[in-house]
Amino acid sequence: MYLTQGLHRAVQQFPERTAVIDDGLRRDYRTLADRCARLAGALAEAGLKPGDRVAILALNGATHWDYFAGLWWGGFVANPVNTRWSLKEMAYSLADSGARVLLVDDEFLERVPELRQRCPALERIIHVGSEPTPPGLIPYEPWLAAAQAVSDRRADGEELAVILYTGGTTGFPKGVMLSHSNLWSSAVGRLAETEVPSPFVTLMAVPLFHTAGLGKLVSQLIVGGTSVVLPGFRVEKALAAIAREKVTDVILVPSMIQMMVDDPGFAAHDLSALQTVTYGASPMSLPLLERAMAALPGARFMQSYGMTEAAPVITVNPWWNHQGEALRNGRVKSAGRAGWGLEVRIVDESGTELPRGEIGEVIARGDNIMLGYWNQPAQTAEVLRDGWLHTGDGGYMDEGGYIYIVDRLKDMIVSGGENVYCAEVENRLARHPAVVSCAVIGVPHAQWGESVHAVVVLREGARASEAELCDFCRQELAGYKCPRSVEYRDQMPLSGAGKILKNVLREPYWRGRDRRVS
Repeated sequence: MYLTQGLHRAVQQFPERTAVIDDGLRRDYRTLADRCARLAGALAEAGLKPGDRVAILALNGATHWDYFAGLWWGGFVANPVNTRWSLKEMAYSLADSGARVLLVDDEFLERVPELRQRCPALERIIHVGSEPTPPGLIPYEPWLAAAQAVSDRRADGEELAVILYTGGTTGFPKGVMLSHSNLWSSAVGRLAETEVPSPFVTLMAVPLFHTAGLGKLVSQLIVGGTSVVLPGFRVEKALAAIAREKVTDVILVPSMIQMMVDDPGFAAHDLSALQTVTYGASPMSLPLLERAMAALPGARFMQSYGMTEAAPVITVNPWWNHQGEALRNGRVKSAGRAGWGLEVRIVDESGTELPRGEIGEVIARGDNIMLGYWNQPAQTAEVLRDGWLHTGDGGYMDEGGYIYIVDRLKDMIVSGGENVYCAEVENRLARHPAVVSCAVIGVPHAQWGESVHAVVVLREGARASEAELCDFCRQELAGYKCPRSVEYRDQMPLSGAGKILKNVLREPYWRGRDRRVS
C-alpha cells in the first residue's frame, strides 16, 4: 500500500475538507494534493531520482504535509531531522543518509553554513519561512509555484519511505528504515483499535521527526482527517487549539498531559469535543492517569507501547482497560496486547518463549517492523532475528495476553546478586503525593556492586525526606528494591520524545569507569 492513497481518496470524496491548520493558515485536500505533485516535480527537475533522500530541519508546520506526502508522491525518501539535537548530531544524520536536498525554516537558518560545510553531499537548501531568504538558498514558495506537477508514482509497499534517526542518547544515532507498508500497516492497525469520529480532528503537538508524530500524520492522510499543527507543545496554546478547533483526538506523552491538567487556565477551556487521548513514550503513573480522566470525563484514554523500529506501535491498551474493574485488577498498568496484524512474545536469552508471568525480552513480528538500520547490517542482524524484532525491553505476559513492561533490560540493576527492575520502583515512588516525576538508576556500590538510586522532582512547596521516600517504597516492595539514596532535582533531562534521559542521570556516577555496570 502506498502512503498517498488516502490523499487521492480525500480529493475524490471531500476535496474542500481542511487537511491542515497551522495558526491562521487552512489548507484543503485539493490544494495539498496539488502542492505535493509540484514538490515531487520540483525535486525531479532538480535531478533527484526515486530513492534519493530529502531532509527537513524545521519546527512542526503545514510544510511537513507537503514534504512527507510530496516525497512519497515522487518516490523519494524523507529524513526529518531532530530539531532538538546538537549541530553535530544533525550533520551526522544528513551525511549518513546522503541527503541531497534540505528544507530549513527560519528557526534554523543560522545553522545552515555549518551544515553545508559538514555535509558536502547537500546540493540544494530550500528556505521555508517568512524571513528574507539568505544568499545561496532557494525560497520555497516561488520554487514550488514554478514547478510542473507530476503524476503520483504510487510507490510499491516495500519501498523505503523514511529514515528516522533514533535519539542518539548513546553514541551516534541509527537510521531506522521504514517502508510504505511499515507505516501504513501500523497506522491502520492503530485505527482499528478505536472509533474514527467524523470529523476526525487531531492536535499535532508531538514532533514530526518522531515516529509517534509521523505515524499520526499517516493516519490522518489515510482517513482524510484534519490536523491542527503546533510548532511545539506549549500548554496554553495546546488548550486553546483544542477548544477553538474542536479537536477530537490527541496523542501526548504523560508529561504533556500533566502540564495540561495542572495548568491554572485548564478549566477555562471548552474541551468537550475531545473523544480520545492516546498516551505513550513513557509510563503514566496511576495517580496522574486518574486525575487526567477526571479532568476530561468525556474522553477515552488509551495507551500505545512501541518504538521507532515498529513504526511505532507494538501493543495497545484500549480505553475499556482504563475504567471499572481494570482499575482495580491492575490491567490498566499493562502496555496492552499485540496490536492488529502483530505477534508478540516474551522470550529468554536463547529466544525460547517463556511461560506466562515470567520476565523476559519482548519481541514482535508484523508488517510494521522496520526494514533495518541504514548502513548498519550488523546492528540490524542483532535486533532482527528470524523475522522478530528484539526490543530490548523486559516484561511479562499475563494469561490474557497483556504485556507488562518492567524495564529496559540494559537498565536493570543487579544489587547483591538480586535483579531490580527500575520501573517497578518508579511506579511505587510515583504514587507518593509529593513526587511529580522520578527515575531509578543503578549507581556503583563497594559492597553490593550496584545500589538503587532514585532521582525525584517534588511538587512545588512539597517536602519528602530520603527516609520518608524509602519507607514509602518499603511498604510494598522488598527491601533490596528500595532506594538507598535519593537525589532531588528541579526538572528531569528529557529526550525529544519526552522520555527521561537516564544516561544523563547516570553519567556523574559512572564517569571514568570502563564499564557502566558492576
